[in-house]
Amino acid sequence: MSRIGKKPIEIPSGVTIDVKDNLITVKGPKGEDSQLVSKRLKIEQKDNELNIIASENPTKLENQEHGLYRSLVHNMVVGVTEGYAKTLQIEGTGYRAQKQGNTLVMNLGFSHQVKMEDPEGIEVEVPNDRTIIVKGTNKQLVGQHAANIRNWRKPEPYKGKGIRYEGEHVRRKVGKTGK
Repeated sequence: MSRIGKKPIEIPSGVTIDVKDNLITVKGPKGEDSQLVSKRLKIEQKDNELNIIASENPTKLENQEHGLYRSLVHNMVVGVTEGYAKTLQIEGTGYRAQKQGNTLVMNLGFSHQVKMEDPEGIEVEVPNDRTIIVKGTNKQLVGQHAANIRNWRKPEPYKGKGIRYEGEHVRRKVGKTGK
């Protein structure tokens, strides 16, 4: 049995969970999300708890799915109640970002501006020209969109210029020595 899969998922007040043919739909104050769960697992809902149950003698695959789907459903519950956010910092002379409608416009040292549309269910905020905040209810989509923004200009090791996650440590290298 998976240690993570055995933990029950607490359902906070204001959140409703519907289970139909192993499709779990979670609705909350911040939105709605759904996940299809493996047919090998059983889903039980009692009062304000949701349990995902594996068979008596699970195979290795069932064990992996047990923990995976429990984590995915728990992330959905947290997403519709609190939401997820990733903060990106921009470092470098002339590098900046701004928001125009639902488009993120970045100057990253290229000959052109980089423009990115906000995907469905994701909200991007730019509190100042050096900070980008990606928010949403789906943890995977928030992380993926933040990674897509970061991929335009990853932090380089010599001067540290680029887009980095908040709190990310960029390992710096020593440059050339002049002679």
